[in-house]
Amino acid sequence: MKVAVITGAAQGIGRRTAEVLAAAGYAVALIDLQSSAAALVAVQTLGAEAEAFTGDISDEAFVTATAAAVIARWGRVDVLVNNAGISCISPAESTSAALYRRVLEVNLVAPFLLAKAFGATMLEQRSGSIVNIASIAGLVGIGDRSAYNASKHGLIGLTRTMAAEWGGFGVRSNAVCPGWVKTEMDVADQAGGGYTDADITDRIPMGRFASPDDIAQAILFLAEPAHSGFINGQAIPVDGGWTSDGSWQSLRLRKR
Repeated sequence: MKVAVITGAAQGIGRRTAEVLAAAGYAVALIDLQSSAAALVAVQTLGAEAEAFTGDISDEAFVTATAAAVIARWGRVDVLVNNAGISCISPAESTSAALYRRVLEVNLVAPFLLAKAFGATMLEQRSGSIVNIASIAGLVGIGDRSAYNASKHGLIGLTRTMAAEWGGFGVRSNAVCPGWVKTEMDVADQAGGGYTDADITDRIPMGRFASPDDIAQAILFLAEPAHSGFINGQAIPVDGGWTSDGSWQSLRLRKR
């Protein structure tokens, strides 16, 4: 049996990823700070073995205990999806050190702790795939997001370092870099008045937000050795062409 561990599994990209991996035959461990009860029911309805764990992934003791519980139940782990993260829309000059550190703890330190805890088993197996959910904010700078951008740039650096260290043991590490995705996080961010749907869709060549399924399918691709077995250390944008398009706005919109 293939086993996948997914953080931030209660909603959005994480929940959809759990459903996609469950449908592909994985047992799934769902990790979130909030209850994953609804996601657990959804994946069990698909016929998957599943268990939910509730806690703070920036707490090393929680991560260690969760990894031990997952291995005790299933004896292995094939995929780790480091999806959980928090947003932070704040001008650099107004961002407190405490907030900056909290974003780094959740978005960068926690994926390291999880990779370390579950990677130990992958290294013993000499197989496994770690998929870190970074962002196009890890590839380019986006205003009013100094903490978030730094965390995602760092996550891509961590991805490449783990790929270099662990690839020879059959453990691959890659990052998916979503553009804007229509999720609960986007709704909350827009509620602050910083941007509208049109601000995003007018900038994306494909003219729409990503869906959680768009991201989940990319994760499934990177999870499966049969599909991506020689892809290691890559940061793959899933952004509808956002990071490829250097057009000015009137030229961009003439192409619709």
